[in-house]
Amino acid sequence: MTALPEGAAPLDLPHIRTRVDTVLADFLRAKTRSAAARAWPEEITTTLHGFLSAGGKRLRPTLCVVGWHAGGGGSPAPASVLRVAAALEMFHAFALIHDDIMDHSLTRRGQPTAHRALAAFHQGRGDADQLGVHSAILLGDLALVWSDELLHAADLTPTQLAATLDIVDLMRTELVYGQYLDLCATGHPTDDVERCRKIVRYKTVRYTLRHPLAIGATLADAEPAVHAALDAYAHPVGEAFQLADDLLGVYGHPDETGKSRLDDLRDGKHTLLTALALRHASPAERHTLRTLLGAPGLTDADADRVRAILDATGAPTRVADRIRACRRQAEHLLDQAPFPPPATTTLRHIAHLCTVRTA
Repeated sequence: MTALPEGAAPLDLPHIRTRVDTVLADFLRAKTRSAAARAWPEEITTTLHGFLSAGGKRLRPTLCVVGWHAGGGGSPAPASVLRVAAALEMFHAFALIHDDIMDHSLTRRGQPTAHRALAAFHQGRGDADQLGVHSAILLGDLALVWSDELLHAADLTPTQLAATLDIVDLMRTELVYGQYLDLCATGHPTDDVERCRKIVRYKTVRYTLRHPLAIGATLADAEPAVHAALDAYAHPVGEAFQLADDLLGVYGHPDETGKSRLDDLRDGKHTLLTALALRHASPAERHTLRTLLGAPGLTDADADRVRAILDATGAPTRVADRIRACRRQAEHLLDQAPFPPPATTTLRHIAHLCTVRTA
């Protein structure tokens, strides 16, 4: 996340990120010391620390803190809110580590994925690749456990903790269902637009935007009107964020996105981009898309053929139009939102960051 334009009255987003990263770093250092004292394998915490420190937008913890301010919480956000925000990032590490395994991804944030890093650690063994995958599953599980530990050690009041856990439990459950729907659709893309939107609602709108904002606002004991306004904001911004991600997955530059632009095509991800292309393609184009999307041996030349068809159907333009419409909707909502001015300004900027993306 970057700073806001000069002259605005923003929250200090880089400072929020730094504070979250400090919580995570301190937590992992303590876990490293604890593991060393028990002679546990050091590569576990080393790999997780490397994964978390390789980059990332820190969008969910940032939105948690912004939700606190939108709900009328004091400035700066207290340490307890930062620990909850860090717990969300640790949970996200769990989700990404497992997601990379399911997607057979080799890179994340320009670095080897966790299962590839662990396979490299065990290079020389005949089963290094399989061991890397199995070890990364355990590493993701550990990140999930540690996200709980961060949350329960955040020094929340009993009322705050109970209310936060209600949202966190729902967030986790919805993410799993969304991931399952995504898995079922992967490799079998269709022109079913509504199915795409359902996956986006669970995997991105609610998980990435709605629930982190709601958690922060809940910690601030925000009024119902604030929660309603945050919910209304989260839907268009979350949808646009995912649609932009889908475009980057196919058209983005790997040096900027940190991921191959073959992965989504090779996996046959069921996205609005591909659904619209299939809906508007000619019979011959549709046959080619169905043949190449999800093909394990998809080459760069094949990907270029797919992109040419996507372009010919106008699908990227339609997706870009939808992203702009979502941004306009969010901006209109913010014009009427009952948030303190710094929170409104910051949410306006975040809407821009989420919809005009290069990574």
